[in-house]
Amino acid sequence: MLEIYSIFMLVAVLVISMVLYNLYAGVIKSKNKVKEAFSSIDVQLKKRYDLIPNILTIANKFMEHERGLLEEVTKLRVQAMGVSNDLSQTNKKFELDKLINAKLGQITVAMENYPQLKSDATMTQAMSAFQDTEEHIAAARRFYNSAVNDLNNKVEIFPSSIFAAMCNIQAQPFFEADEVSRKSINASDYLK
Repeated sequence: MLEIYSIFMLVAVLVISMVLYNLYAGVIKSKNKVKEAFSSIDVQLKKRYDLIPNILTIANKFMEHERGLLEEVTKLRVQAMGVSNDLSQTNKKFELDKLINAKLGQITVAMENYPQLKSDATMTQAMSAFQDTEEHIAAARRFYNSAVNDLNNKVEIFPSSIFAAMCNIQAQPFFEADEVSRKSINASDYLK
C-alpha cells in the first residue's frame, strides 16, 4: 500500500511539474514572440528610413515650397533611428512612426502640385518601393498586435499571470492608430 501511494505521489508531482513548466514556458514564449514581432516592425521601419532620404532628395529638386516639410521628415527620421530596439521604447518608437507617417502623407498629397515630380521615373520607382515597405510595415504591425494579444492574455489570466509576475513580464501596448490617422485626408488641407 505504501508503494502504491509513493508511485501515485511521484506521478502527481511529475504531472504538476509538467503543467507548471508548460505555463512558465508559454509565458516566456509569448514574451519572445512580442520581441520578435517588434523587431519585425523595426526592420520594416529601417527600410522606410533608408528610403526616406532618396525620396526627399528627389522631391527636394521639385518642391521648393515644401522645404520645411522635407526638413521635418528628416528630423523625425533621425530621432526615430536613435530609439533603441527595446520593448521599453515601444511607445516612443510608435509615436515617432505616427508622426513620420503623417508627414509623409502630407508630402504625397503635396506631390499632386508637381506633375513633373510625379512623372519622374526615379521618384515613381522610389514611391513604389515606399508603398511596398508600407504594406510590409502594416503586416508586421498586425503580427505584433497578435503577439501582444497572446502575451497580454497570459499576463492577465490566472494561472499564467503568476509566472508572468514572478518573471516581471508585463502587458505590452498594442500598436494603435492615432486620431489624426483615423480621419480621412482632405487634400485641400495640404495644398497651398
